[in-house]
Amino acid sequence: MHLIITEKHDTAKRIAAILSDKKPAKERVNGVDVYKLDGKAVIGLSGHIVEVDFPKDYNNWQKTDLKELVHADVVMNPTHANIVTALRKLGKESEHLTIATDYDREGELIGVEALNLIKKVKPDIPADRVHYSTITPAEIKKAFSSPTKIDFNLAAAGESRQVIDLIWGAVLTRFVSLSSGRLGDKFLSVGRVQSPTLAIIVNREKEREAFVPVPYWELFANLANGGEFEAQHKKGRFLDKAEAEGILAKLGKTGTVKSIDLGKRNEKPPTPFNTTEFLRAASAIGVSAANAMRIAEYLYVNGFISYPRTDNTVYPQTLDTRSIIESFLNTEFRKYAEKLLSGNLTPTRGKKETTDHPPIHPATPVKRGDLKEDEWKIYELVVRRFFATFAGETQWETMAVIVDISGEEFGANGARLTEPGWRWYYSYNVPQDRILPKLREGQVLKVIDVNLIGKETQPPSRYGQGHLIKIMEDLGLGTKSTRHEIISKLYSRAYVHGNPLQPTKTAYAVIEALEKYASTITKPDMTSKLEIDMDEISEGKITEEYVIKESRDMLGEVFKDMSKNQELISESLRNGLYEDRIIGTCQKCSSDLIIRKSRKGSRFIGCSSYPKCDFTLPLPKSGQIIVTDKQCNDHGLYFIKIINKGKRPWDVGCPHCNFIEWQKKLEEEKKNGTVKKEDKTAKETKK
Repeated sequence: MHLIITEKHDTAKRIAAILSDKKPAKERVNGVDVYKLDGKAVIGLSGHIVEVDFPKDYNNWQKTDLKELVHADVVMNPTHANIVTALRKLGKESEHLTIATDYDREGELIGVEALNLIKKVKPDIPADRVHYSTITPAEIKKAFSSPTKIDFNLAAAGESRQVIDLIWGAVLTRFVSLSSGRLGDKFLSVGRVQSPTLAIIVNREKEREAFVPVPYWELFANLANGGEFEAQHKKGRFLDKAEAEGILAKLGKTGTVKSIDLGKRNEKPPTPFNTTEFLRAASAIGVSAANAMRIAEYLYVNGFISYPRTDNTVYPQTLDTRSIIESFLNTEFRKYAEKLLSGNLTPTRGKKETTDHPPIHPATPVKRGDLKEDEWKIYELVVRRFFATFAGETQWETMAVIVDISGEEFGANGARLTEPGWRWYYSYNVPQDRILPKLREGQVLKVIDVNLIGKETQPPSRYGQGHLIKIMEDLGLGTKSTRHEIISKLYSRAYVHGNPLQPTKTAYAVIEALEKYASTITKPDMTSKLEIDMDEISEGKITEEYVIKESRDMLGEVFKDMSKNQELISESLRNGLYEDRIIGTCQKCSSDLIIRKSRKGSRFIGCSSYPKCDFTLPLPKSGQIIVTDKQCNDHGLYFIKIINKGKRPWDVGCPHCNFIEWQKKLEEEKKNGTVKKEDKTAKETKK
């Protein structure tokens, strides 16, 4: 029997169907679906079926010597016992093994993990590898017709990442959590990629807080020559209001067109999608990075788009782009495909060219009705971007006008789209035309009115997910496959909320303590160096063992610094975490109102002066509580959000206002006789 191993069950099912002349037979082996066809068996894993961990002796956080943990051995533990057993049973019966997992560092490691498990029962089994970028009949059959060797160096690079992340994460997370007294499910996670990323967000917020707005004024004139338009004083911003008011006072009722400058401006079409640019584009249309990758993975497994984890921005010559475009001639994208096919198909090229996978592109057409709304949104984005990379430049006609009003120059700029070019295909965030009326030099215009508008300079904006992923890429933080996961972890750990990302007080406490006493872990240099090392492992230049030892030694130095300052770190963390519990000021006694726990474990808002002051407000029974920086005008309390995994955040708002609303609702239900038993003791309501 020839055993074929894929990364996921859905991939196994689809590949089996492609390789079989008829519908493959499905069998259950130890509770796992296996597809049998023509002397072959195809089994799908569930990603990693083993994980790196420390021996059980190190499980107790409070009893483990963290210095010892830095250099402790690691073991491989099965995470899916049923799949492991099925693999061994099938492997024992097989004469040949083909690894058909995703072709990247992680996929290679997953395949090698499976191979090593099978070798324990059949040491001499011959094994090979197939590479593909789309799960389409043509590419899958081509891949299986020309298998290649397994890349053990690539797998070793993936394994080194797992080991390094385990050691750094375990040592630093335990140290910080123990120092702060935050254990159990509320522990404070620290990681070699997560922490520098969080530092970027926190430091951006500090820039915003330190920002001092500067007032300025802008002077606008509304002019008419039959059609109205607005022009701004050539100086732009006036920092001296008196100067602007002096100019305003002398302006007359007419102006004269001093000059007209007509021009053209072209916009080059975008480059092909790599993972980072895809996630940025998805974020721009309202899809979070994590959701975009989840949907892209689904579309890839079902053969609709190519592999979504790639750094490549150049279509390889082997990619039959004409055939892909032709495949859309009988779809709702027909007019776009026809127009492209009538011209010269020369795609744009990005700066990065790799050989593992092509840029993200559509693989096969699918009908809108066959996908969910969010799936179609991502699929359409990929299709339109692909088409746009073959399109011509967008062309604009521009017009710059200078008008003299009482010796003061006012300017206006117009632009009109004359040739949509690539924007016809990729119709996202298209700039609007700014049409000026027909004008001629020397023409006298009527000044309808003049407005002096006061404004303030604005602080630097917070980072959205797409922007943050680009920064992470530029700094060498994480990989194309992990950056969106890091951001998701920051949300799940209640380090950030909202989009753009806003750090919580907990995030401040952790980053400030680390920056002061272990700055290495908050800077990208160390983790970027390790990323380079892992690339060199995959190229066979250095060994996995060397990089792991180097990483342990680096961590050892960081741990020394932290140990010397443990009491200071503890004090810093505890003070910062206390601030994250403050909801506002008690109106009865002016003490802090904080999030507290009763003896029975339920949460409530209580006064820090208890028992002298017994003011309380109830809180929902479950979910993480996020204290925002928005305050209630009536009660002065900070608004809160409740985060429950897998659900949309619940914006509770002001806890006091919410409590009053709940009481009103309860009274109405009592009058109507519809009060529920749980409402007598609980405030939580479904929203």
